[in-house]
Amino acid sequence: MIKRPHLLWLLVPFVLYIGALPFVNRVEPVVFGLPFLFAWLLGATLLTPVATWLTWRGDRRMREASK
Repeated sequence: MIKRPHLLWLLVPFVLYIGALPFVNRVEPVVFGLPFLFAWLLGATLLTPVATWLTWRGDRRMREASK
């Protein structure tokens, strides 16, 4: 059993940047005028702070619960 499951949110940026790279490394299709790889990286960049915030929020709740 995982004691701090909220830390799994930190895997999201890793999977988006590294894990999915072989599958999204292509120019076509074009998304909003950008090659698909650039659009994917832009989306990953926007989701990384969200994953970090969810991790921080879960860690804060665990600290408050243990007091």
